[in-house]
Parts: sequence; structure tokens; C-alpha cells
Amino acid sequence: MTLPLERHQYGGHAIVLPPDSQTTHDAAPIDRDVRLLMYRRLHELRQFEKRAYDMFMQNLVKGTTHLSLGMEAVAAGFGTAMREDDYTFATYRGHAHTLARGVAMEGVLAELLGRANGLLGGKGGSMHLTSVEHGVMGSYAIIGAHLTIANGAAWSAQYRGSGQVAVCFFGDGTTNIGAFHEALNYAAVFALPVVFVCENNLYMEYTAISDITAVPRPAADRAGAYGLEPVVVDGNDADACYLAARDTLEHARSGRGPVLIEALTYRHGGHSRADPGKYKPPGELEAWLAYDPLKIYRGRLERLGVPSAELDEIERQVGRAVDAATEAAKNGPMPVPASAYTDVWADGGSSWRN
Repeated sequence: MTLPLERHQYGGHAIVLPPDSQTTHDAAPIDRDVRLLMYRRLHELRQFEKRAYDMFMQNLVKGTTHLSLGMEAVAAGFGTAMREDDYTFATYRGHAHTLARGVAMEGVLAELLGRANGLLGGKGGSMHLTSVEHGVMGSYAIIGAHLTIANGAAWSAQYRGSGQVAVCFFGDGTTNIGAFHEALNYAAVFALPVVFVCENNLYMEYTAISDITAVPRPAADRAGAYGLEPVVVDGNDADACYLAARDTLEHARSGRGPVLIEALTYRHGGHSRADPGKYKPPGELEAWLAYDPLKIYRGRLERLGVPSAELDEIERQVGRAVDAATEAAKNGPMPVPASAYTDVWADGGSSWRN
């Protein structure tokens, strides 16, 4: 089968997935425990994002939020395949990638609420999640800025011989930013251990990526210009993402240089909670909802013999965890005013280097 509405996305240039892609990876060599972990993570990411939306609608989250509803398979697959000391670099749509590295839901939800028990003490909010302890090296609100920073982390790992890999996630709109091309060129020249993952969800902010891009595949079709192979993966299939992550991480870790992946996926909502997404053509959302990552994965696990009752219990456990994290976040204290003067460079000088 093909991904829904490819023609709309790529102006007639269809990208065909393997026949009956929902069952293609059934026989993939992935342990049962790994698959159950990914199923749990898929539901953690989905239920968390739904709760974040509910709290935003209750005016508990100030500003706006950028959700990844419908895009969970990319974060779940890569987060599961990555080594504990690997690096994650994400965009402002970074909730899922942060949670997929093992960061507690309470800390992330509390951060969205601006509470003192938040991941960053309530200072970062939705768009700047960071947890160095978990290898999450930041969510970046400036489009494309983090690709070059990911190169720096990869170069550090290469210099130290640590075997770490930097994985940098970004949207399709970033492929038309200068930093994207600069980062790819630099990583290729110096054979850096970095994996660039373009989450192509069809849209930039409010514009279809196909409307302003000269090539049909905004990331993969540019790979050859930097001596890289064009890698396209089904971004709605957690197993496909896990397998791609496992292979490309090994490629980068073994000193063979960077990899660029284009993961085809779809965001169910608008660009942010301030965007109703009315620019999407009729029927597009419904077509992609039929190819939902959670639906695909549950069907696979059931075909592989996992009892429905076991999957139902995982979903209930996740629901209880989200409820507990919500209460802990809502009951967290507000930051004291004096905290505004902590974690800053007081004089703007170079003394912090020492």
C-alpha cells in the first residue's frame, strides 16, 4: 500500500511503501520485550500529548504548545534503539522525544505549567525541554539552529572516542533553511557520528512542504549532494523506525559518517494549539487517521500472539501514570521570584568558562 494522499504531498511523485506495509515488519527480528516497550512508549506519548492539550484548553499551559499527535512512532522507535549516552536534539515539538529518552512525565508536564517541580524549574516551558542526564540536549525554537549544535556534540564524541551518536530531529521545513545544508556538508566532510532525522509531516507552519520545495522528497532527494544515501522510512510504523535507527546508529557509531533519514508521517492537528489547521484539504486527516501509528502497532502485536488483555493493561497502566503525573504537576509550587536570578551568566563575561 502507499501512504495516504501521497499525491497531495509530493505533487504526483508517489513514494511507495512495501506491499501491505502494516504486516511487512511482522517477522522483523525484534524481541517481544522490545516491542512491548515500544507499545508502552507509543501510548505514553499519545496519552501525554492529549493531556497536554486538555490542560492547555483549561488555560493551565500559558503561551502555546506544539504537539506531535500522530507522529509518535518516530520518537518511540529511535528512543528505544538509542544507547543511554547518545544525544537527542529536538525542535520545539519535542515533548515526545524528551519522554522517549526516559524523562519522567511529571517533570515535563510541570514544566509546561511553569511550576517549580518542572524539568527546568518552570523556566523553559513547552519549547525548551532539556535533560542532560537523559541525553536530551535541548529543544530548539529557532528553525535549523540545532543541526549545527548536534554536529558539535558529534565532533566531541568523535574526538573523545566515546562511541556516542548525536541524533537530530527536525521538521520538513528545516530542509529549506541554510543551516540544514551547512550541517550536512560539515558532517559529511568530517565523517561525524550524527544521524539527521527529518520528520516529514507534510506541512511546515501553515504551508504544504510540496508547495515551496523543488524536489519531491525534501530531505532524501538532497542527500546525494553531500555524498549520503537517500533513506526514506515509514514514520508511522514504530518497527520501521526502530530498525532504521538501529542500523543507522551502528553506521554512525562505527566511524562511517553521518546518515540522513526522511521519516514520512503526519501531525493530526495544526502547527500549534493556536492553529486550527483549516488549510488541510478535506479527507486528508481521515485518511491518515486510518493509518495511525498506535492502530498499526496494536494490530501487529495481536497478529504476533500478544493477548489483547495484556495490551489493554499496558494502556491502563499508562493512563494511571499520566493521571498521577498530572496531579503532581498541578500541585507543584510556583517558582519563587528569586529563581529568576539563578542559572544565568551574571556579568556576561568569560569567567563561566573556568
